[in-house]
Amino acid sequence: MGKYIAKRIGYIALVFLIVSFLMYSLYNLIPSDPARAQLEAQKQSLKPDEYELLYQNLRKQMGLDDPLIVRYARWMGLWPTTDGAFDGMLQGNFGTSQFFKQDVISVIKDPMKNTIFINIFSTILALGVTIPLGIYCAVHKGSKLDNGVQVVTMIGYSLPIYIISLIFMYFFCVVWRIFPISGTKTAGMTYANGWQEFTDMLYHVTLPVIVMTFASLGGMTRYVRSAMIDALSMDYIRTARAKGLREKVVIYSHAWRNALLPIITSIIGWFIGIFSGSVIVETTFALNGMGKLYWTGLNNLDFELVLAIQMFYTVVSLLGSLIMDISYGLVDPRVRVDK
Repeated sequence: MGKYIAKRIGYIALVFLIVSFLMYSLYNLIPSDPARAQLEAQKQSLKPDEYELLYQNLRKQMGLDDPLIVRYARWMGLWPTTDGAFDGMLQGNFGTSQFFKQDVISVIKDPMKNTIFINIFSTILALGVTIPLGIYCAVHKGSKLDNGVQVVTMIGYSLPIYIISLIFMYFFCVVWRIFPISGTKTAGMTYANGWQEFTDMLYHVTLPVIVMTFASLGGMTRYVRSAMIDALSMDYIRTARAKGLREKVVIYSHAWRNALLPIITSIIGWFIGIFSGSVIVETTFALNGMGKLYWTGLNNLDFELVLAIQMFYTVVSLLGSLIMDISYGLVDPRVRVDK
């Protein structure tokens, strides 16, 4: 297992370098000039020749006239800067946000915590509902409850997440006035301690978490139900029942464990996908998260910020694939992941 994990980490590092180079090249093809953007505020107070001299010196200092591969290596921290030091992403320097005029790491710190918090909570809630519900519907296939759940999950699966957000906002924020309509904290509120700040944030993100959970119920419930129905139709289930095993043992010890293998792929893939779904939710609810920040960076051509966020999503995807493969071996001993 250890040898396999080490090999996969090597593959992940290689894929990360390839993806990061492609993303860096793509964003550098978009017409923009960081040097001019940085000097825009001083343009009116300088003479044309002074401005041009300052502009050329800044381009040289920022290394904008160097080949693309050299600029990428400097951005990654694999090539020394014009000052002769290694100061790139591998050293913890993600660049400077042109829009916020701060280090990228300072800009994304709080939004990243909010995004991870929202997605982890929605994942726990969704799995806590979909797995028992999918198992129950599979065991009681064709019952009234099963048919009703199929109708509801089909509707939830078909609706776009922004439509679900607007519907929930109308009822919970406008009609019933239970939750706030936007933001992650109460405006102008001074917190007495960290617990009060946490509970206020929890109150604000409850509705977005409910929306993301509801949006994921349809697909996951149907997938768990389908996998369980296939497992319950196998010969070893009939053999287990013929041996007189209790129904709970048959369902949870035999059928559920064998149904887990295809479900793991869906769960990990869905967990990675909800990070992209949170882009829409965070923008809709005006949450200070990675999704809203990503949208702001794209609209303002803040490519240093956008690239840092894109690398975050890339790392999540690559680690998700590794966790998926390791989970196969843990769930089913027949699957060998040590070669």
